[in-house]
Amino acid sequence: MSYEWLTLWGYVPEFIKAGWLTLQVTVLAFVLALVLGLMAAVASIAPLAILRWSARGYVEIIRNTPVLLQIFIVFFGLPSAGISLNAYWAGVIALGLNVGAYLSEVFRAGIQSVPRGQLEAAGILGLERTQVFTEIVLPQAARAVYPAIVNYLIQLLLGTSLLSAIALPELTGTATVINSRTLLYVQTFAVALIAYLMLSNALSWLAGRLGARIFHPPLIIRPRTRLTGLSLRRPHRA
Repeated sequence: MSYEWLTLWGYVPEFIKAGWLTLQVTVLAFVLALVLGLMAAVASIAPLAILRWSARGYVEIIRNTPVLLQIFIVFFGLPSAGISLNAYWAGVIALGLNVGAYLSEVFRAGIQSVPRGQLEAAGILGLERTQVFTEIVLPQAARAVYPAIVNYLIQLLLGTSLLSAIALPELTGTATVINSRTLLYVQTFAVALIAYLMLSNALSWLAGRLGARIFHPPLIIRPRTRLTGLSLRRPHRA
């Protein structure tokens, strides 16, 4: 048994490189998801019908199709339209599109949770719509939805494992390659499992510290329960 673990020790640099790649994809895809989610949330409550229907169509298409199929469409389908992406950027875009659709519902619920009386009072004070959104609506909505956003960040990290299907050498893809070389099934995937645990808990801790600094009084990020987004169950709409 010790010999098997010693054999796997030589692949630690590859696991570290794969973990770094996983973090890169997670951060970039999450930034894209935040932008798309906020845009779709604002469009879904806009007075123009075309914006509302466009946002609703985006959300419904993403939420009712498998994320792995979405990855395949971005990676294999876009080249037929003249858009060629490598596995790295295809994964970032596909995961960003997927999580962005779920975040749009979270943002929409947060925006609509702001009491209407505050909006009316802001209008009486003569504040412009941009000021109302950035100074009144957005801070309160962000506080309300921050724990859910953290959950989606962790879910996105775990969802990067699906990118092994397009040969991206992230943690799962690297573990699969190493397993084919060594045939150490338990040891190889145990290392990958531990790596995911370390990364997810590190992100949770960092998000908790960030929330404590941004919001006053500080938020308490409760332990994750059932996550949505890259899972099979759909969340209830707000």
